[in-house]
Amino acid sequence: MLLLSVDKIGFVEIRITGSKGNIELIPENYDIREIISILETAENLLFPVDKKDRPIISYNIEHGSVKHIFKTSIQFIIGFNAIIGQVNQQQNIDFLDLPTAKALENFQETAAKKDYVFSIKTSIPYTNELKIDRTTRLFRSEAVWAEAEFYFYGKVTNAGGKDKANIHISTEEYGTIRIGTPIAFLEEYEDNLLYKTFGIRAIGKQHSETGELDGNSLKFIELIDYQPKYDEHYLSNLRSKAKKTWLSNINPDNWLKEIRGGYEA
Repeated sequence: MLLLSVDKIGFVEIRITGSKGNIELIPENYDIREIISILETAENLLFPVDKKDRPIISYNIEHGSVKHIFKTSIQFIIGFNAIIGQVNQQQNIDFLDLPTAKALENFQETAAKKDYVFSIKTSIPYTNELKIDRTTRLFRSEAVWAEAEFYFYGKVTNAGGKDKANIHISTEEYGTIRIGTPIAFLEEYEDNLLYKTFGIRAIGKQHSETGELDGNSLKFIELIDYQPKYDEHYLSNLRSKAKKTWLSNINPDNWLKEIRGGYEA
C-alpha cells in the first residue's frame, strides 16, 4: 500500500441517520457488524478493482448521527466525487463497474430494511452529495445482467470449503476467480486438483453491454482436462495434408493477383 503526504489526502464522509427503536442512532449504539460492513463497502466504492496496490485508507467514526470518515489519496477522492455526482443525476447505477454498483446496492438495501438515510459526500469544495433512503431505488437493472456460459483456463490454487465449496482458478484474462462447486464433485474427484492446469466450464451472470462478469455468481458445470502443448508432429501432418489437397491446386501468381484485385503496387 502507498503512503501519502498530508497535502495529498482527502476524505469521503458517509453519514448515516436513523434510530434504534426510539433511540437516535449514534456511535455508541452502532453495532460492530455494521461497522465491518461499512468498511468493506467503502473499500469497494473507492477501489473497486485494484485493491492490492491501493493507497492507505484511514478511518474514523464521529457523532452526527453516525459519520464514517475515510481518508485516502485526493486523486481517488476527486474521481469518486465525479461518480456520486453522476449517480445522483441519473439515479441509476447500471453504468458503474460491478463492485461499485454492489456497494451502493448494499447501502440501498440497508436503507430500506432499517429506515436509515445515507448521505455520501467528499472533502472536495462544492462536493457532490448522494443521498440514499427507503424511497430511492439504486439497484442494477435485472435485464442488464444475463446468464451466460464461460470457459476458464488456468491453474487451480484452492479447492474446498466447509459449507459452500468452491474452486479458485488463476487465469490470465480475469486473474484469480472463485467458482461455486458442488461438494459431491470434490469428494468424488480422486486426483489432487491443486496447482494443476485445467479448464472449467461454468455459468454465471454477464453484463449485456460491457461484457463484465459477476464473479460472485459463477457456478461449476464441468472440469476439462487441459494440457496445452506445441505438437510439431501434429502441425507437420496438417501441412502435408494441405499441400496434397487445396494448396496443390493453387497457382501462386494467379492467387496473388486475385487477392490484390485490380491494384498493382
